[in-house]
Amino acid sequence: MASTRKPKHTGVSSVLVAVGGEKSDDPAVRLACQLLNPHRGNLYIVYVIEVERSLPIDAEIAPATARGEEVLNEMEALAEPYKLETAAELLQSRRTGLAVVQEAVDKQVDAIVLGVPYKEVYGSFSLGDMVPYVLKNAPCRVILSRDSIPEVSSDNGYRP
Repeated sequence: MASTRKPKHTGVSSVLVAVGGEKSDDPAVRLACQLLNPHRGNLYIVYVIEVERSLPIDAEIAPATARGEEVLNEMEALAEPYKLETAAELLQSRRTGLAVVQEAVDKQVDAIVLGVPYKEVYGSFSLGDMVPYVLKNAPCRVILSRDSIPEVSSDNGYRP
């Protein structure tokens, strides 16, 4: 006899997105919004200011704070059409990865979405320091949204 029960929703109910003012932020926020149930999902957007060890952790860093608030406002506006419960927060930490994982633990999110810019270090693609830290230590799913590879001109920039 076949079951007539509706299948359980297998999506996620809360997602944390870490943004940093990169072009990879927009697709990451959109992806996070698409993962959530409309009208019932919780979207947390965080911008982390890394504070140098020579400064107190709660030091006011006006330019970084202004930039962070600007980025968070843009990301909230981007998420608005999805009609989700959205909370944006500016954090200060010594290390971005640590702050992202701690927020995921505190908010008990189902997933973390990270926008990853396409960067090369010494000619090889690099995830940087934050992404591997989050992948290793996050208590939930981690979803990466990497930028596409930049197009390289085959003429080495030569213009006749």
